[in-house]
Order: sequence, then structure tokens, then C-alpha cells
Amino acid sequence: MDLTRQPPRRPSNLGVAGIVGAARMTDKARAYNNETLGEFVYGKYSGLDRRILEFMGISADAFAEAADESDDAALSAWMLEQGKKTDKEIAAFNQTELERLPTDKKHQQLLKERLAKFAPDRADIKTVLQSIELDDWGCFWQVDLTTRPPRSARARDVAGICGAARMADKARAERAGKIGDYKYGDISGQDVRILTFLGISANDFQEAAVNNPNDIEISEWVQEHCDKPLEEIDAFNHAMVNRGPDETSRERFEARRQEVDPTRTDITTWVALQDLDDELSFGIVDLQRRAPRSPHNTDVYGTVQLARLIDKGRAFIGNTLGVYFYGEESGLDRMTLGFLGVSPADFTAALKKLSTDTEVETWLKENYPKSEADIKAFNEKMTQMTPETERQKARMAERLKKLDADPSEIRTLFSAIDLDDEKTFEL
Repeated sequence: MDLTRQPPRRPSNLGVAGIVGAARMTDKARAYNNETLGEFVYGKYSGLDRRILEFMGISADAFAEAADESDDAALSAWMLEQGKKTDKEIAAFNQTELERLPTDKKHQQLLKERLAKFAPDRADIKTVLQSIELDDWGCFWQVDLTTRPPRSARARDVAGICGAARMADKARAERAGKIGDYKYGDISGQDVRILTFLGISANDFQEAAVNNPNDIEISEWVQEHCDKPLEEIDAFNHAMVNRGPDETSRERFEARRQEVDPTRTDITTWVALQDLDDELSFGIVDLQRRAPRSPHNTDVYGTVQLARLIDKGRAFIGNTLGVYFYGEESGLDRMTLGFLGVSPADFTAALKKLSTDTEVETWLKENYPKSEADIKAFNEKMTQMTPETERQKARMAERLKKLDADPSEIRTLFSAIDLDDEKTFEL
């Protein structure tokens, strides 16, 4: 969970082990593991976390490891097994935390400031946990779609339903008066299809999205109001992502694609066109929407893997890397940067200054020149690369098994990567 984009679950949420604060601590632990904690604090730096961990007899490191390896249900079972607390003891702990008042000057001042900033008319907010919840809500409910796009309709962050997370972003942005050129609700064809499927009105969904800036909690609300079986959701998602123009909309689709990027004749679905429009409008590379360019691509400096490296670097800078690895975390990136003679830090710094492939290529040629023979040799080595050690062969076999691929057809690492990219964004 990325806690630079959303708050953790409310401290009053009992979704993990039935313990106040445990669901919140779980979100923070996972963000801590992923280095996306933002301004939140985890473990010994959080008073609530410390009290929960002491109550259950669990260390912060052990909990973070368990949160990383387990879903909420398994984590709940693990916590209860570790803590061996009775229902009565848990109920008493919960009541104490829910009723805890700010007694020191620091927390009293925090409550005063939060009320003044986010809820000046609320006289019912008095406890420490209410103060935390108000701060989370106030800091995250507003989404500004004049500075960044909503999430892709591919994203299934909300209730596992394509388009719901994007719609939540737009709902919050409209309420905040920061929706920019986007449309929400009954004036958006895509939203209408999603809302019709859910059986929820635009007003009700917007209210829920504003009140629940955490994806898990808005998901719980959607699931409470829409009892759709998994089979129907899967079918809806497939139709949503793969929907292309029909006879009545083909002319409009072609005109829109011409406006966005006339060279992208490979774009044949509305969601793909929408994603491209979002990226180009805000000058971003978002690898949560699409794969980076193929490792075979030689558009930049005639060098394989370099265009892909640029895409991942720009996504890394924009915090939109998704499931990919970049720089030191990627073996192929290390090999490419090593060939070029550029450190990951210097390459990343250059990408922050250079906005186009042409500028990157010019910078490389001026500072890290390579002969055509060197590039040719590197390209041949990389494109023909196959697993050599038994461990590498085993990992390749496991990867191909997950991709449901025929090992006789996928022999090189680059071919496996291309297939993996395709499968990752396939619905």
C-alpha cells in the first residue's frame, strides 16, 4: 500500500484480529516494507502501534515480516496465536483505545489544530483516535486532477472492479473542485457503465469515496452495497478493458486517437486510448497502466534494453513503477548501465533533466560514447541470453509455468520478458 497516495485504514477498523489499530498498523507495516510509508510512522515511532505490539507480545520486525507474507485473514490468525489473548482482554484493550483522550499538551494541540482545519463545526470529536481519523481524512480525501491523472481504468484497487478506483479519484476531485478536464458520474459514459453494474448512484458513490479515502475501506463499502459474484466481476472487467469502438463510435474513436497521438494506430480500445491520453497530457510514464518498451527495442542509441530502461527510470521518478524493478534492483538494468558506463544515480539524475529519448541519446553520446561494434556485440549478447546455471534454469522454468508458456517456444530471457509484459496487462 502506498501511503503517499492514501491513508492507512482507520484506527477504529477491526478488520485485522478484531483489534483496534491492527488494520491500520498492517497497512503501515506493508508500506514500511515497500518504502511507501510517506509521513506516517510505524512500530516504535507510533504510540498506538507500540501499545498494540506490547499487548500482543509481538516485535515490530516480526509483525512487518508477517504482514508482508500474509493476507489479512492469515495475519489475524497469526496475531491471535502469538498473543493468546481472550475475547474479554481484546474487548477491554479496544475500549481503552477507543476512549483514550489526549492528555498531554502535544496531542491536545494536534486535536485543536485538526478541528480548526478540517471540521470547525464538529464538537463530537474528542478522542485520540478520532483526532487521527480526522487528520487522515482531511489530508487525503481531496484529489487534484489538475496536477496528475486519475488511476487507470485497468486498476482494480477498489473492490477488484476495473474503473472503480479511477471513478473514486474523479469523485473526490469533483467534490474538491479540482477535477480539471475530467468528467464524473452521469456525464461520463465509463462511469455510467460502472455505476449501472454496481447498482449504485453517482451521488452515493461520491459520498462514500469522499468519506473513505482508503482503498480497502471504500472497497468494503462497495461490497456491502453490491453483491456481485466473482464470475460477473471478471466478465465485467474483461469487457471494460477490452471494449473497442463499435460502428456508432468508430468515427469518434478515430478522431480522438488522431488528437491524442496519430502515430499510435496500435491503440484499439477505449481504455488504452484513455491511458495514453493521461500519460501524454501530464508528461508521465505510468507502468501501472502499461508495460515498458520491449527489451528488444533499439530506438535509443541503437541499443537493446535502453528504451525500456528509460521508461522504468521515468516511472521510478514518478512513483509509477508498478510491479517492475529499476536500476540496482534489476539485473538487466545493471548490465545495461554497466555497458554504458553510467551509474544508476547519474542516469536517474539525467532523466530528471532530459525529457525526450533524443535528449537522452545525445547526452549518452557526448558523455559515454560507444562504437557501433561495441553496441552490436552488446545487443547480440543480450538478445541471445539464456539461463546458464541450474538455479537460473529453474527460475526460468517456474516463470514460464506461471505464464502458461511452452518452454520450447520461449528460449531467451528477452522473449520471456516480452511474454510476461503481455500477460501482466492482459484481462
